[in-house]
Amino acid sequence: MPTERPKAAFVITRGDSIGGGQIHVRDMASALQNSGVDVCVFSGTQGALQEELSQRGIAHRLVPGLVRAISPLHDLRAVLNLASELRQFRPQLISCHTAKAGLVGRLAGWLVGVPTIFTAHGWQFAEGISVWQKAIVLTLEFLLARISRKIITVSGYDQNLALHFRLGSRHKIYLVHNGMPNLLSSSPSLRGSSTVRLIVVARFQEQKDHATLFSALQTLEDLPWSLDLIGDGPERERWEQWVNDRQWSQRVTFAGQVLDVPRRLEASDIFVLPSLWEGFPRSILEAMRASLPVAATDVGGVSESVIDGKTGFLVPPKNPWALAKALGALMADGALRRQMGAAGRHRFEAEFTFDAMYEKTMSVWQKAGWVGPRRDQSATAWVGKTP
Repeated sequence: MPTERPKAAFVITRGDSIGGGQIHVRDMASALQNSGVDVCVFSGTQGALQEELSQRGIAHRLVPGLVRAISPLHDLRAVLNLASELRQFRPQLISCHTAKAGLVGRLAGWLVGVPTIFTAHGWQFAEGISVWQKAIVLTLEFLLARISRKIITVSGYDQNLALHFRLGSRHKIYLVHNGMPNLLSSSPSLRGSSTVRLIVVARFQEQKDHATLFSALQTLEDLPWSLDLIGDGPERERWEQWVNDRQWSQRVTFAGQVLDVPRRLEASDIFVLPSLWEGFPRSILEAMRASLPVAATDVGGVSESVIDGKTGFLVPPKNPWALAKALGALMADGALRRQMGAAGRHRFEAEFTFDAMYEKTMSVWQKAGWVGPRRDQSATAWVGKTP
């Protein structure tokens, strides 16, 4: 009789958007499937993620009740629904991503007796989050860590937080930095306009702190710049109105959620991320891959990718004056932009490719009991691409 192919399940809350967690799941699922693993992605909503999974021939299923908001009734329903789906799919391992999926996925995995790994794409008890939320999340994470086979953090900052709050030891909590497919770097011919093109890839929500960005740009209003804002979110309409009132409509573009982020980065000059808190932003890696200098706030694991003064500038959060100073220096000096962009591209190639992340992740999976194949040379051949 033929040997049954190994199976792996991914659990993530949202399928109706493409953020860091969704990209991670999509690319890992693609690589595993190309290695001969049967993969299924379980999520609470359907949308852009499922479309990309379908293009790659990756199975996906909806889990009723799996929502972001805390809701004991919905959460219990989601756990039971997911447990039922897992019994049918029969994976050897479950990989959970984002906080709510980590809760539901680990409880469902415990019910059906399947080892689970939780990947924390930034803890919900990090700096910048309210005290009451920290207390609730820490209590839950402490309990859930007991039924997790392993925990992966995407930054050393998050690994140290987990160790500090005793969610586990270094034998349970592993650091695996995010990685991106190694696409070609940008062509210099796409740059060189007299107008310096800034780009931000971030949801319009409190965490990303667009207020500090716009305050900084007000002090640079007389310089020749344009701004491309990628992403949607609850605060988008507010900032669209602000831009209209400021009469900046000709220089600020609200692109929404788009699928051509790499092309837009290629055509930009400076990447900006003014967040209040972060784990290890994939958007910064995309910018480094595109040979862009980065101006970002020094929060979470950002300093693990951006080297201040070499690949970009790090500034304190909620400090528009410091951000304006960094942006002003980059706007004024094209040679500096090119130098920092090239250094960022070199650092990306050395440290943050998808292949490096995949191999380290598979090593953790093996420590958790995974016995599926690692990969052959072709496993990552079409990761992140549209067939």
